[in-house]
Amino acid sequence: MLEEHSEVSAKRASEKSKSPRVFGQARKPPKMLRAGIYARVSTNDQQTIPLQIRALREYAVRRGWPIALQVKEVGSGASERQLREKLLEAARRREIDVVLVWRLDRWGRSVADLLATLQELEHLGVGFVSLTEALDLTTPAGRAMAALLAVFAEFEREILRERVRAGLAHARQNGQHLGRPQTAALHADRVRKLYRAGISKAEIARRLEIGRTSVRRILAMSKM
Repeated sequence: MLEEHSEVSAKRASEKSKSPRVFGQARKPPKMLRAGIYARVSTNDQQTIPLQIRALREYAVRRGWPIALQVKEVGSGASERQLREKLLEAARRREIDVVLVWRLDRWGRSVADLLATLQELEHLGVGFVSLTEALDLTTPAGRAMAALLAVFAEFEREILRERVRAGLAHARQNGQHLGRPQTAALHADRVRKLYRAGISKAEIARRLEIGRTSVRRILAMSKM
């Protein structure tokens, strides 16, 4: 009986030695994430593209992530990031698992745009890493940072709304007309009176702040 117990104990010890564990939990191999690289520069700063690509590729290699897609885009800061859509489409098709960018402003046009795309990637189960800001949404700390970005996005929208309201109030105080401009047809009677008084078409257009074409059209219709 004692001999049988010893054999069971030895077998269990052998199984434990074959099962690598960290703090009592089985060690799992790191997931092989397929990376999508996005590099973007302004029209006048194209020389930094190689720098971005090299840094992003080196980061993917260090993490053991194969590069499934690489996108390079050149454009002004306010323009639509059309090639960025390639990465988003790849994410929607589940062809990539993580997006790598050099800096956040290379990816998002604004805080609101950045947040919207990050939320979509999170919904798709796709990670996001920005090297310069050390933002890694594949980690809990990175996801906490994304929540903070949501606060900044709402702050940005509120500032914009306040500026619009302040601008409208200022315009009203200065007697400016708000809303759609009046059409030239509403000036038809004045156009005809001024023309009969000998005022030139160009001067009529200037006085009434309408186009010369509109003046000529109104006078032509009066002759019909």
